[in-house]
Amino acid sequence: MTQHIGIVGCSAEGAALCYRTICAEGAQWLGPHAHPEVSMHTPSLRQYVDHLDRGDLAGVADLMLVSAHKLTATGADVLICPDNTIHQALPRVRARSPLPWLHIAEVVAAEAAARGYRRLGLTGTRWLVDSDVYPDALAAQGLTCVRPGATERDDLHRIIMDELVPGVFTPQAVMTLQRVMARMKDDGCDAVVLGCTELPLVVSDVNAPLPTLDSTRLLARAALRRAVQGA
Repeated sequence: MTQHIGIVGCSAEGAALCYRTICAEGAQWLGPHAHPEVSMHTPSLRQYVDHLDRGDLAGVADLMLVSAHKLTATGADVLICPDNTIHQALPRVRARSPLPWLHIAEVVAAEAAARGYRRLGLTGTRWLVDSDVYPDALAAQGLTCVRPGATERDDLHRIIMDELVPGVFTPQAVMTLQRVMARMKDDGCDAVVLGCTELPLVVSDVNAPLPTLDSTRLLARAALRRAVQGA
């Protein structure tokens, strides 16, 4: 018996990529066409954005808990959230959650350490890169986090929220991301965290100046291992 994965969704493109990865790569563990049972719940993204704009992490946590309880009712055994930004609220959620969670930044940090990286550039929304979500997770693995500069944060936030989240993918956005990553490489980074679950839709090891850590797929694979192995 495999465990039932519950996906606490936030933005559609990232949640969809996580879901597709679980279903597509489940066959590597379970055989052709097989994957663990998966359920997803997503409130309106507008609700999350309103709370984030106000700096209201308690409100973000409440939304995540609503999803957690609904997914528990579907029979889920473990929860994941394919959204880096709202992990700021996860410490407020875990103690009240009916089910255990995998933490996206902890999964990425463990993978970075396993690959031998030491200094990681961080990309993501302004909400995320202003937070301690990744600095804390990377520091726990003995790794250094390099955040984007002020103008870079504005550019990344605009691209993510105005383009990638609504499903708009442009060459100009890719060039901006490449420029930010190239600056991080010059600053001594040996890899970059794709800390928005939509970023892997336009940037990968194929076109990035640095090796990438795809938070979306890494979380999906961690959930698959948990579902199959039970730990």
